[in-house]
Amino acid sequence: ISISVFPPSNACIGRYILNMQITSCGHTYQRCLGDFYVLFNPWCADDPVYMDNQAQREEYVLNEHGILYEGVHKHITSRPWHFGQFEDGILDICLKILDMGASYHHGSDRDHCWRNDPVHVSMVVNHMISSHTTNSIMKIPENNDYLKGTKPFSWNGSVPILQQWYNGRCRPVRYGYCGSLASVMCTVMRCLGIPSRVVTNFCFPSSVENPLGVNEIFDCTGKNLCGKDKLWRYHCWTESWMARRDLNQCCGDWQCLDPTPLETGRGNSCSGPTWVRSIREGELDLDYDGHHMFSRVNSNYVGWLAQNNTNKTKFFCDAWPCGQHLITKSVGSEQFEDITGAYKYELGSVKNKEAYYRAYRRINPGYCNASNCHIDRELSSLKNPFLSDSGVNMRLKMANCPMYGEDVQLQWLLENLRNENKTLKFHLCAQIITYSGCPMDQFWKDSVNVTLGPREVKKIPLCISYSQYGPYLCDHNIMKVVAVSDPECGEVLMVSRDIVINRPPVIVKLLSQPRLKVPCTAEISFCNPLQEDMKNCVMTLEGCGLFKEPMTIDLGTLAANQQARTIVEFTPYRLGSHRLLANLGCHKF
Repeated sequence: ISISVFPPSNACIGRYILNMQITSCGHTYQRCLGDFYVLFNPWCADDPVYMDNQAQREEYVLNEHGILYEGVHKHITSRPWHFGQFEDGILDICLKILDMGASYHHGSDRDHCWRNDPVHVSMVVNHMISSHTTNSIMKIPENNDYLKGTKPFSWNGSVPILQQWYNGRCRPVRYGYCGSLASVMCTVMRCLGIPSRVVTNFCFPSSVENPLGVNEIFDCTGKNLCGKDKLWRYHCWTESWMARRDLNQCCGDWQCLDPTPLETGRGNSCSGPTWVRSIREGELDLDYDGHHMFSRVNSNYVGWLAQNNTNKTKFFCDAWPCGQHLITKSVGSEQFEDITGAYKYELGSVKNKEAYYRAYRRINPGYCNASNCHIDRELSSLKNPFLSDSGVNMRLKMANCPMYGEDVQLQWLLENLRNENKTLKFHLCAQIITYSGCPMDQFWKDSVNVTLGPREVKKIPLCISYSQYGPYLCDHNIMKVVAVSDPECGEVLMVSRDIVINRPPVIVKLLSQPRLKVPCTAEISFCNPLQEDMKNCVMTLEGCGLFKEPMTIDLGTLAANQQARTIVEFTPYRLGSHRLLANLGCHKF
Protein backbone atom coordinates (compact mmCIF):
# COMPACT_ATOMS: atom_id res chain seq x y z
CA ILE A 1 0.00 0.00 0.00
CA SER A 2 1.39 3.41 -0.97
CA ILE A 3 0.15 6.27 1.23
CA SER A 4 0.60 9.94 0.36
CA VAL A 5 -0.10 12.66 2.90
CA PHE A 6 -0.97 16.19 1.74
CA PRO A 7 -1.21 18.47 4.80
CA PRO A 8 -3.08 21.74 4.17
CA SER A 9 -1.12 24.98 4.05
CA ASN A 10 -2.63 26.02 7.40
CA ALA A 11 -1.60 22.83 9.20
CA CYS A 12 0.22 23.25 12.50
CA ILE A 13 3.91 22.45 12.25
CA GLY A 14 5.30 19.65 14.40
CA ARG A 15 5.71 15.89 14.67
CA TYR A 16 2.71 13.70 13.78
CA ILE A 17 2.08 9.98 14.32
CA LEU A 18 0.34 8.10 11.51
CA ASN A 19 -1.87 5.18 12.62
CA MET A 20 -3.84 2.78 10.42
CA GLN A 21 -7.06 1.24 11.71
CA ILE A 22 -7.98 -2.11 10.15
CA THR A 23 -11.34 -3.87 10.51
CA SER A 24 -11.53 -7.48 9.41
CA CYS A 25 -13.98 -10.26 10.30
CA GLY A 26 -15.57 -8.13 13.00
CA HIS A 27 -12.22 -7.35 14.63
CA THR A 28 -10.63 -3.87 14.69
CA TYR A 29 -7.03 -3.20 15.46
CA GLN A 30 -4.56 -0.37 14.90
CA ARG A 31 -1.08 -0.35 13.50
CA CYS A 32 1.38 2.51 13.80
CA LEU A 33 2.87 3.24 10.39
CA GLY A 34 5.42 5.70 11.75
CA ASP A 35 5.73 9.41 12.31
CA PHE A 36 6.33 12.41 10.08
CA TYR A 37 7.03 16.11 10.43
CA VAL A 38 5.06 19.04 9.01
CA LEU A 39 7.01 22.25 8.45
CA PHE A 40 6.37 25.61 6.83
CA ASN A 41 6.88 25.35 3.07
CA PRO A 42 8.37 28.33 1.19
CA TRP A 43 7.86 26.39 -2.10
CA CYS A 44 4.07 26.32 -1.62
CA ALA A 45 2.26 29.41 -2.95
CA ASP A 46 -0.51 29.07 -0.32
CA ASP A 47 1.93 29.02 2.59
CA PRO A 48 2.43 32.30 4.51
CA VAL A 49 6.22 31.87 4.15
CA TYR A 50 6.08 31.39 0.36
CA MET A 51 9.11 32.84 -1.44
CA ASP A 52 8.92 32.83 -5.23
CA ASN A 53 12.65 33.17 -5.96
CA GLN A 54 14.47 29.84 -6.16
CA ALA A 55 17.94 31.35 -5.58
CA GLN A 56 16.68 33.06 -2.43
CA ARG A 57 15.06 29.83 -1.20
CA GLU A 58 18.36 28.03 -1.64
CA GLU A 59 20.19 30.76 0.28
CA TYR A 60 17.72 31.51 3.07
CA VAL A 61 16.34 27.99 3.70
CA LEU A 62 18.74 25.36 2.35
CA ASN A 63 22.17 26.93 2.86
CA GLU A 64 23.86 25.68 6.02
CA HIS A 65 26.82 28.06 5.68
CA GLY A 66 26.65 31.72 6.59
CA ILE A 67 28.85 34.73 7.25
CA LEU A 68 28.73 37.07 10.24
CA TYR A 69 29.84 40.65 9.69
CA GLU A 70 31.51 42.49 12.56
CA GLY A 71 34.01 45.30 13.16
CA VAL A 72 33.17 48.97 12.60
CA HIS A 73 31.52 50.78 9.70
CA LYS A 74 34.88 51.87 8.24
CA HIS A 75 36.50 48.46 8.69
CA ILE A 76 34.09 45.55 8.27
CA THR A 77 35.38 42.10 9.18
CA SER A 78 33.70 38.76 8.54
CA ARG A 79 33.80 35.23 9.83
CA PRO A 80 32.04 32.07 8.66
CA TRP A 81 29.24 30.42 10.63
CA HIS A 82 27.70 26.95 10.39
CA PHE A 83 23.93 27.10 10.74
CA GLY A 84 23.61 23.30 10.51
CA GLN A 85 19.80 23.20 10.28
CA PHE A 86 19.89 19.74 8.67
CA GLU A 87 22.16 18.05 11.20
CA ASP A 88 20.79 14.97 12.98
CA GLY A 89 18.55 15.82 15.92
CA ILE A 90 18.34 19.57 15.24
CA LEU A 91 14.69 19.43 14.11
CA ASP A 92 13.67 17.68 17.34
CA ILE A 93 15.57 20.33 19.31
CA CYS A 94 13.75 23.10 17.43
CA LEU A 95 10.37 21.55 18.24
CA LYS A 96 11.46 21.24 21.88
CA ILE A 97 12.12 25.00 21.82
CA LEU A 98 8.51 25.54 20.73
CA ASP A 99 7.31 23.26 23.53
CA MET A 100 9.32 25.11 26.16
CA GLY A 101 8.21 28.53 24.93
CA ALA A 102 4.57 27.66 24.26
CA SER A 103 3.25 29.54 27.31
CA TYR A 104 4.91 32.82 26.26
CA HIS A 105 1.78 34.14 24.52
CA HIS A 106 -0.87 31.56 25.12
CA GLY A 107 -0.78 30.40 28.73
CA SER A 108 -0.98 26.75 27.68
CA ASP A 109 -0.25 24.70 24.61
CA ARG A 110 -3.18 22.29 24.73
CA ASP A 111 -4.52 23.10 21.29
CA HIS A 112 -1.28 23.94 19.46
CA CYS A 113 -3.41 26.25 17.28
CA TRP A 114 -0.75 28.98 17.08
CA ARG A 115 1.78 26.67 15.43
CA ASN A 116 0.40 27.30 11.95
CA ASP A 117 1.16 31.01 12.22
CA PRO A 118 4.80 32.00 11.48
CA VAL A 119 4.26 35.30 13.33
CA HIS A 120 3.52 33.58 16.64
CA VAL A 121 6.14 30.88 16.01
CA SER A 122 8.78 33.55 15.41
CA MET A 123 7.76 35.40 18.59
CA VAL A 124 8.14 32.22 20.65
CA VAL A 125 11.54 31.40 19.13
CA ASN A 126 12.68 35.01 19.56
CA HIS A 127 11.70 34.93 23.24
CA MET A 128 13.35 31.55 23.83
CA ILE A 129 16.77 32.52 22.44
CA SER A 130 17.79 34.67 25.41
CA SER A 131 14.74 36.23 27.12
CA HIS A 132 13.12 33.23 28.84
CA THR A 133 13.59 33.43 32.59
CA THR A 134 14.88 29.89 33.17
CA ASN A 135 15.11 27.93 29.90
CA SER A 136 16.50 30.37 27.35
CA ILE A 137 18.98 28.86 24.91
CA MET A 138 21.87 31.24 25.57
CA LYS A 139 22.98 33.84 28.07
CA ILE A 140 24.93 37.02 27.51
CA PRO A 141 27.68 37.60 30.13
CA GLU A 142 27.11 40.39 32.63
CA ASN A 143 29.80 43.06 32.74
CA ASN A 144 31.84 41.13 30.12
CA ASP A 145 32.60 38.45 32.73
CA TYR A 146 32.54 35.01 31.10
CA LEU A 147 34.96 33.07 33.30
CA LYS A 148 32.21 30.59 34.20
CA GLY A 149 31.42 29.70 30.60
CA THR A 150 32.62 29.65 27.00
CA LYS A 151 34.04 32.80 25.45
CA PRO A 152 31.23 34.37 23.40
CA PHE A 153 33.38 34.78 20.26
CA SER A 154 34.74 31.22 20.26
CA TRP A 155 31.64 29.58 18.74
CA ASN A 156 31.79 28.57 15.07
CA GLY A 157 28.21 27.39 14.60
CA SER A 158 24.74 26.87 16.02
CA VAL A 159 24.74 23.06 16.33
CA PRO A 160 26.99 22.72 19.44
CA ILE A 161 24.98 25.49 21.16
CA LEU A 162 21.62 23.83 20.49
CA GLN A 163 22.95 20.38 21.43
CA GLN A 164 24.44 21.68 24.69
CA TRP A 165 21.13 23.35 25.59
CA TYR A 166 19.12 20.22 24.81
CA ASN A 167 21.47 17.77 26.54
CA GLY A 168 21.81 20.08 29.54
CA ARG A 169 18.11 19.81 30.44
CA CYS A 170 17.30 23.03 28.59
CA ARG A 171 19.46 25.23 30.77
CA PRO A 172 21.01 28.32 29.15
CA VAL A 173 24.36 27.91 27.41
CA ARG A 174 27.02 30.28 28.75
CA TYR A 175 27.92 32.54 26.88
CA GLY A 176 26.94 34.26 23.65
CA TYR A 177 26.75 37.67 22.05
CA CYS A 178 24.36 39.29 19.55
CA GLY A 179 25.94 37.51 16.57
CA SER A 180 25.60 34.00 18.01
CA LEU A 181 22.07 34.71 19.27
CA ALA A 182 20.91 35.93 15.86
CA SER A 183 22.63 32.99 14.13
CA VAL A 184 21.05 30.39 16.42
CA MET A 185 17.66 31.94 15.76
CA CYS A 186 18.36 31.84 12.03
CA THR A 187 19.15 28.12 12.33
CA VAL A 188 15.89 27.39 14.16
CA MET A 189 13.79 29.39 11.71
CA ARG A 190 15.39 27.78 8.63
CA CYS A 191 14.95 24.36 10.18
CA LEU A 192 11.22 25.05 10.63
CA GLY A 193 10.98 26.13 6.97
CA ILE A 194 10.91 29.92 7.44
CA PRO A 195 13.39 31.78 5.16
CA SER A 196 15.76 33.75 7.40
CA ARG A 197 19.05 35.66 7.37
CA VAL A 198 21.35 37.47 9.80
CA VAL A 199 21.69 41.27 9.47
CA THR A 200 24.42 43.50 10.93
CA ASN A 201 23.75 47.15 11.78
CA PHE A 202 26.81 49.37 12.32
CA CYS A 203 26.58 52.26 14.81
CA PHE A 204 23.73 50.83 16.86
CA PRO A 205 22.33 53.07 19.65
CA SER A 206 21.17 51.77 23.01
CA SER A 207 19.54 54.65 24.87
CA VAL A 208 17.41 54.49 27.99
CA GLU A 209 16.07 58.05 28.24
CA ASN A 210 15.91 59.48 24.71
CA PRO A 211 14.70 56.92 22.13
CA LEU A 212 15.95 59.03 19.21
CA GLY A 213 19.29 60.16 20.65
CA VAL A 214 22.33 58.46 22.12
CA ASN A 215 24.82 60.30 24.33
CA GLU A 216 28.54 59.64 24.75
CA ILE A 217 30.48 61.46 27.46
CA PHE A 218 34.23 62.18 27.42
CA ASP A 219 36.57 63.79 29.92
CA CYS A 220 39.11 66.48 29.07
CA THR A 221 41.74 63.86 28.12
CA GLY A 222 39.40 62.30 25.54
CA LYS A 223 38.60 59.25 27.67
CA ASN A 224 35.16 57.77 26.96
CA LEU A 225 33.25 57.62 30.25
CA CYS A 226 30.73 54.92 31.06
CA GLY A 227 27.25 56.44 30.94
CA LYS A 228 23.68 55.15 30.70
CA ASP A 229 23.71 55.18 26.89
CA LYS A 230 25.82 52.91 24.74
CA LEU A 231 26.77 53.19 21.07
CA TRP A 232 27.30 49.63 19.91
CA ARG A 233 29.92 49.38 17.17
CA TYR A 234 27.74 46.73 15.53
CA HIS A 235 24.67 44.72 16.38
CA CYS A 236 23.23 41.60 14.75
CA TRP A 237 19.62 40.53 14.47
CA THR A 238 17.53 38.15 12.33
CA GLU A 239 15.20 38.82 9.43
CA SER A 240 12.52 36.25 8.53
CA TRP A 241 10.29 36.12 5.47
CA MET A 242 6.53 35.75 5.96
CA ALA A 243 3.18 37.23 5.01
CA ARG A 244 1.75 39.07 7.99
CA ARG A 245 -1.92 38.11 8.03
CA ASP A 246 -2.28 40.22 11.20
CA LEU A 247 -1.34 43.23 9.02
CA ASN A 248 -3.49 42.07 6.10
CA GLN A 249 -0.44 41.29 3.97
CA CYS A 250 -1.15 38.96 1.07
CA CYS A 251 2.51 38.50 0.09
CA GLY A 252 5.61 37.71 2.08
CA ASP A 253 8.14 40.33 3.14
CA TRP A 254 11.06 40.64 5.54
CA GLN A 255 10.28 40.94 9.24
CA CYS A 256 12.87 42.08 11.77
CA LEU A 257 13.43 39.93 14.89
CA ASP A 258 16.02 40.88 17.50
CA PRO A 259 16.61 38.07 20.05
CA THR A 260 19.16 40.06 22.08
CA PRO A 261 17.53 41.38 25.27
CA LEU A 262 17.93 45.17 25.29
CA GLU A 263 16.63 47.94 27.52
CA THR A 264 13.30 49.13 26.11
CA GLY A 265 11.88 51.16 28.99
CA ARG A 266 9.93 48.14 30.27
CA GLY A 267 13.00 46.13 31.20
CA ASN A 268 15.25 44.01 29.04
CA SER A 269 13.40 42.20 26.29
CA CYS A 270 13.70 40.99 22.72
CA SER A 271 11.99 42.81 19.85
CA GLY A 272 9.81 41.89 16.91
CA PRO A 273 8.56 40.75 14.55
CA THR A 274 8.56 44.19 12.96
CA TRP A 275 7.80 44.70 9.27
CA VAL A 276 10.98 46.18 7.78
CA ARG A 277 9.00 48.40 5.42
CA SER A 278 7.08 49.94 8.33
CA ILE A 279 10.42 50.96 9.86
CA ARG A 280 11.41 52.74 6.65
CA GLU A 281 8.04 54.50 6.40
CA GLY A 282 7.92 55.48 10.08
CA GLU A 283 4.56 53.68 10.48
CA LEU A 284 5.18 52.66 14.06
CA ASP A 285 1.59 51.97 15.13
CA LEU A 286 1.30 48.97 12.85
CA ASP A 287 3.63 46.56 14.51
CA TYR A 288 5.32 44.99 17.50
CA ASP A 289 8.15 47.16 18.90
CA GLY A 290 8.13 49.39 15.82
CA HIS A 291 9.35 52.47 17.68
CA HIS A 292 12.27 50.55 19.18
CA MET A 293 13.41 49.26 15.80
CA PHE A 294 12.98 52.69 14.19
CA SER A 295 15.13 54.37 16.83
CA ARG A 296 17.88 51.77 16.34
CA VAL A 297 18.48 52.90 12.78
CA ASN A 298 17.56 56.60 13.06
CA SER A 299 18.94 57.95 16.35
CA ASN A 300 21.14 61.03 16.51
CA TYR A 301 24.57 60.91 18.10
CA VAL A 302 25.33 63.55 20.76
CA GLY A 303 28.83 63.93 22.24
CA TRP A 304 29.57 65.73 25.51
CA LEU A 305 32.70 66.91 27.29
CA ALA A 306 32.39 66.54 31.06
CA GLN A 307 34.48 69.25 32.74
CA ASN A 308 33.32 68.44 36.26
CA ASN A 309 30.59 66.49 37.97
CA THR A 310 27.82 68.87 36.87
CA ASN A 311 29.05 70.82 33.83
CA LYS A 312 28.84 69.26 30.36
CA THR A 313 29.60 70.93 27.02
CA LYS A 314 28.71 69.82 23.50
CA PHE A 315 31.78 69.72 21.32
CA PHE A 316 32.27 70.35 17.63
CA CYS A 317 32.48 67.07 15.71
CA ASP A 318 31.26 65.42 12.52
CA ALA A 319 29.15 62.64 14.00
CA TRP A 320 28.34 59.49 12.04
CA PRO A 321 24.53 59.02 12.20
CA CYS A 322 23.32 55.75 13.70
CA GLY A 323 22.18 52.94 11.45
CA GLN A 324 23.76 54.21 8.24
CA HIS A 325 25.10 50.81 7.16
CA LEU A 326 23.09 47.57 7.35
CA ILE A 327 24.41 44.51 5.57
CA THR A 328 23.77 40.79 5.13
CA LYS A 329 25.28 37.94 3.13
CA SER A 330 24.47 38.13 -0.58
CA VAL A 331 22.47 35.39 -2.28
CA GLY A 332 24.83 32.76 -3.70
CA SER A 333 27.93 34.83 -2.91
CA GLU A 334 30.52 35.31 -0.19
CA GLN A 335 30.19 39.11 -0.49
CA PHE A 336 27.86 41.24 1.60
CA GLU A 337 24.74 43.02 0.37
CA ASP A 338 23.95 46.54 1.56
CA ILE A 339 20.28 46.58 2.63
CA THR A 340 20.29 50.01 4.31
CA GLY A 341 17.77 51.22 1.75
CA ALA A 342 15.22 48.67 2.99
CA TYR A 343 15.27 50.25 6.47
CA LYS A 344 15.51 53.95 5.64
CA TYR A 345 15.38 56.34 2.72
CA GLU A 346 18.49 58.23 1.67
CA LEU A 347 19.56 60.57 4.44
CA GLY A 348 18.22 64.08 3.86
CA SER A 349 15.75 63.07 1.14
CA VAL A 350 12.13 64.23 1.26
CA LYS A 351 10.84 60.72 1.98
CA ASN A 352 13.43 60.27 4.74
CA LYS A 353 12.26 63.47 6.43
CA GLU A 354 8.59 62.58 6.07
CA ALA A 355 9.15 59.16 7.67
CA TYR A 356 11.16 60.74 10.48
CA TYR A 357 8.48 63.36 11.22
CA ARG A 358 5.82 60.62 11.22
CA ALA A 359 7.81 58.47 13.65
CA TYR A 360 8.82 61.41 15.86
CA ARG A 361 5.18 62.31 16.50
CA ARG A 362 4.38 58.74 17.49
CA ILE A 363 7.43 58.28 19.72
CA ASN A 364 6.99 61.67 21.45
CA PRO A 365 3.26 62.15 22.24
CA GLY A 366 3.84 65.81 23.13
CA TYR A 367 4.64 66.48 19.46
CA CYS A 368 1.68 64.64 17.92
CA ASN A 369 0.32 67.92 16.50
CA ALA A 370 3.64 69.73 16.06
CA SER A 371 4.63 71.17 12.70
CA ASN A 372 7.65 69.92 10.78
CA CYS A 373 9.47 73.21 11.48
CA HIS A 374 8.89 72.77 15.21
CA ILE A 375 10.38 69.27 15.10
CA ASP A 376 13.35 70.53 13.02
CA ARG A 377 14.14 73.18 15.64
CA GLU A 378 13.99 70.58 18.38
CA LEU A 379 16.32 68.23 16.49
CA SER A 380 18.81 71.04 15.72
CA SER A 381 19.08 71.82 19.42
CA LEU A 382 20.02 68.20 20.16
CA LYS A 383 22.74 67.71 17.52
CA ASN A 384 26.44 68.49 17.86
CA PRO A 385 27.72 71.47 15.85
CA PHE A 386 29.86 70.47 12.86
CA LEU A 387 33.63 70.83 12.94
CA SER A 388 33.49 73.10 9.89
CA ASP A 389 31.43 75.61 11.92
CA SER A 390 34.47 76.12 14.15
CA GLY A 391 36.73 76.89 11.19
CA VAL A 392 38.76 73.69 11.51
CA ASN A 393 38.38 70.34 9.79
CA MET A 394 39.99 67.24 11.31
CA ARG A 395 40.21 63.61 10.34
CA LEU A 396 42.04 60.53 11.61
CA LYS A 397 43.09 58.37 8.67
CA MET A 398 44.54 54.88 8.91
CA ALA A 399 48.03 54.49 7.46
CA ASN A 400 47.99 50.69 7.82
CA CYS A 401 45.59 47.82 8.48
CA PRO A 402 47.06 46.48 11.73
CA MET A 403 47.10 42.82 12.65
CA TYR A 404 47.61 41.49 16.15
CA GLY A 405 51.23 42.23 17.08
CA GLU A 406 51.64 45.18 14.70
CA ASP A 407 51.85 48.86 15.56
CA VAL A 408 48.88 51.10 14.71
CA GLN A 409 49.82 53.87 12.27
CA LEU A 410 47.55 56.90 11.75
CA GLN A 411 47.61 60.23 9.96
CA TRP A 412 45.98 63.11 11.80
CA LEU A 413 44.79 65.60 9.19
CA LEU A 414 44.00 69.20 10.23
CA GLU A 415 42.78 71.98 7.96
CA ASN A 416 42.32 75.64 8.89
CA LEU A 417 39.26 76.96 7.02
CA ARG A 418 39.84 80.58 8.05
CA ASN A 419 42.19 83.35 6.90
CA GLU A 420 43.75 83.68 10.33
CA ASN A 421 46.20 81.71 12.46
CA LYS A 422 44.87 79.15 14.91
CA THR A 423 46.80 77.78 17.88
CA LEU A 424 45.24 74.91 19.76
CA LYS A 425 46.27 72.45 22.45
CA PHE A 426 45.00 68.90 21.97
CA HIS A 427 44.79 65.91 24.30
CA LEU A 428 45.04 62.53 22.63
CA CYS A 429 44.17 59.14 24.05
CA ALA A 430 43.37 55.56 23.12
CA GLN A 431 41.26 53.02 24.98
CA ILE A 432 39.69 49.63 24.41
CA ILE A 433 35.99 49.58 23.46
CA THR A 434 33.82 46.46 23.46
CA TYR A 435 31.58 45.77 20.48
CA SER A 436 28.63 46.81 22.67
CA GLY A 437 30.12 50.23 23.34
CA CYS A 438 31.42 49.68 26.88
CA PRO A 439 34.60 51.70 27.44
CA MET A 440 37.45 49.69 28.95
CA ASP A 441 41.05 50.60 29.84
CA GLN A 442 42.65 53.83 28.66
CA PHE A 443 46.19 52.74 27.78
CA TRP A 444 47.71 55.71 25.90
CA LYS A 445 47.67 59.47 26.45
CA ASP A 446 49.52 62.39 24.92
CA SER A 447 49.28 66.17 24.50
CA VAL A 448 50.34 68.30 21.56
CA ASN A 449 50.22 71.97 20.60
CA VAL A 450 49.18 72.65 17.01
CA THR A 451 49.57 75.94 15.12
CA LEU A 452 47.77 76.31 11.80
CA GLY A 453 48.44 79.19 9.44
CA PRO A 454 45.69 80.70 7.28
CA ARG A 455 44.13 77.96 5.13
CA GLU A 456 46.94 75.61 6.12
CA VAL A 457 46.60 71.83 5.91
CA LYS A 458 48.79 69.82 8.28
CA LYS A 459 49.45 66.08 8.61
CA ILE A 460 50.63 64.70 11.95
CA PRO A 461 51.68 61.02 12.12
CA LEU A 462 50.55 59.04 15.16
CA CYS A 463 51.84 55.64 16.25
CA ILE A 464 50.48 53.33 18.93
CA SER A 465 52.80 50.38 19.46
CA TYR A 466 51.72 46.82 20.16
CA SER A 467 53.54 46.98 23.49
CA GLN A 468 51.13 49.77 24.46
CA TYR A 469 47.81 48.20 23.40
CA GLY A 470 48.65 44.46 23.48
CA PRO A 471 48.24 43.86 27.23
CA TYR A 472 44.75 45.39 27.19
CA LEU A 473 43.16 44.10 23.98
CA CYS A 474 42.10 40.58 25.09
CA ASP A 475 38.94 39.42 23.27
CA HIS A 476 37.94 42.96 22.38
CA ASN A 477 39.74 43.78 19.13
CA ILE A 478 38.41 47.37 18.89
CA MET A 479 40.14 50.50 20.19
CA LYS A 480 39.06 54.13 20.07
CA VAL A 481 41.53 56.95 19.38
CA VAL A 482 40.40 60.47 20.33
CA ALA A 483 41.86 63.94 19.87
CA VAL A 484 40.06 66.69 21.83
CA SER A 485 41.05 70.33 22.20
CA ASP A 486 41.68 71.88 25.60
CA PRO A 487 38.53 73.73 26.77
CA GLU A 488 40.70 76.66 27.86
CA CYS A 489 41.45 77.38 24.19
CA GLY A 490 37.79 78.25 23.57
CA GLU A 491 35.63 76.02 21.39
CA VAL A 492 35.93 72.31 22.13
CA LEU A 493 36.84 70.31 18.99
CA MET A 494 36.95 66.54 18.80
CA VAL A 495 37.81 63.90 16.25
CA SER A 496 37.80 60.15 16.89
CA ARG A 497 38.41 56.89 15.07
CA ASP A 498 37.42 53.32 15.92
CA ILE A 499 40.18 50.89 14.94
CA VAL A 500 39.86 47.14 14.46
CA ILE A 501 42.88 44.95 15.17
CA ASN A 502 42.71 41.93 12.86
CA ARG A 503 43.20 38.46 14.28
CA PRO A 504 45.98 36.38 12.70
CA PRO A 505 44.56 33.93 10.13
CA VAL A 506 44.21 30.18 10.53
CA ILE A 507 44.87 28.49 7.17
CA VAL A 508 42.94 25.31 6.26
CA LYS A 509 44.19 23.20 3.34
CA LEU A 510 42.45 20.01 2.20
CA LEU A 511 44.95 17.29 1.28
CA SER A 512 42.36 15.06 -0.41
CA GLN A 513 38.97 15.48 -2.03
CA PRO A 514 36.11 14.82 0.47
CA ARG A 515 33.98 11.80 -0.44
CA LEU A 516 31.08 10.28 1.41
CA LYS A 517 32.19 7.80 4.10
CA VAL A 518 35.80 7.93 2.87
CA PRO A 519 38.52 9.21 5.27
CA CYS A 520 39.84 12.66 4.32
CA THR A 521 42.77 14.69 5.65
CA ALA A 522 43.38 18.40 6.05
CA GLU A 523 46.33 20.52 7.14
CA ILE A 524 45.70 23.31 9.64
CA SER A 525 48.47 25.89 10.00
CA PHE A 526 48.94 29.01 12.11
CA CYS A 527 51.85 31.35 12.77
CA ASN A 528 52.34 33.19 16.05
CA PRO A 529 52.86 36.81 14.89
CA LEU A 530 53.91 38.10 18.32
CA GLN A 531 57.36 38.65 19.76
CA GLU A 532 56.28 36.65 22.80
CA ASP A 533 54.89 33.21 23.59
CA MET A 534 51.22 32.43 23.05
CA LYS A 535 50.06 30.20 25.90
CA ASN A 536 47.14 27.77 26.25
CA CYS A 537 46.59 27.57 22.48
CA VAL A 538 43.54 25.47 21.57
CA MET A 539 42.30 24.83 18.03
CA THR A 540 38.59 24.05 17.55
CA LEU A 541 37.46 22.43 14.29
CA GLU A 542 33.89 22.17 13.09
CA GLY A 543 32.08 21.36 9.86
CA CYS A 544 28.55 20.36 8.86
CA GLY A 545 28.63 16.85 7.47
CA LEU A 546 32.31 16.47 8.48
CA PHE A 547 32.33 16.34 12.30
CA LYS A 548 29.38 15.16 14.38
CA GLU A 549 30.76 17.27 17.20
CA PRO A 550 33.55 19.89 17.32
CA MET A 551 37.12 18.56 17.43
CA THR A 552 39.48 20.22 19.93
CA ILE A 553 43.28 20.15 19.50
CA ASP A 554 45.53 21.33 22.32
CA LEU A 555 48.56 23.09 20.82
CA GLY A 556 50.07 24.13 24.15
CA THR A 557 52.49 27.07 23.94
CA LEU A 558 53.63 28.60 20.66
CA ALA A 559 56.93 30.47 20.77
CA ALA A 560 57.40 33.87 19.15
CA ASN A 561 57.04 33.65 15.34
CA GLN A 562 56.58 29.87 15.58
CA GLN A 563 54.66 28.14 12.80
CA ALA A 564 52.27 25.42 13.98
CA ARG A 565 50.98 22.73 11.61
CA THR A 566 48.68 19.86 12.41
CA ILE A 567 47.09 17.15 10.25
CA VAL A 568 43.51 16.11 11.02
CA GLU A 569 41.54 13.19 9.63
CA PHE A 570 37.77 13.05 9.32
CA THR A 571 35.13 11.06 7.43
CA PRO A 572 32.27 12.93 5.72
CA TYR A 573 29.05 11.28 6.90
CA ARG A 574 26.48 12.95 4.63
CA LEU A 575 26.26 14.54 1.21
CA GLY A 576 26.17 18.28 0.72
CA SER A 577 28.35 21.36 0.49
CA HIS A 578 30.97 21.07 3.23
CA ARG A 579 33.14 23.72 4.85
CA LEU A 580 35.79 23.14 7.50
CA LEU A 581 36.05 25.91 10.10
CA ALA A 582 39.02 26.37 12.41
CA ASN A 583 39.09 28.72 15.39
CA LEU A 584 42.16 29.39 17.55
CA GLY A 585 41.95 30.48 21.16
CA CYS A 586 44.78 31.39 23.55
CA HIS A 587 45.51 33.50 26.62
CA LYS A 588 45.64 36.59 24.40
CA PHE A 589 42.26 36.16 22.64
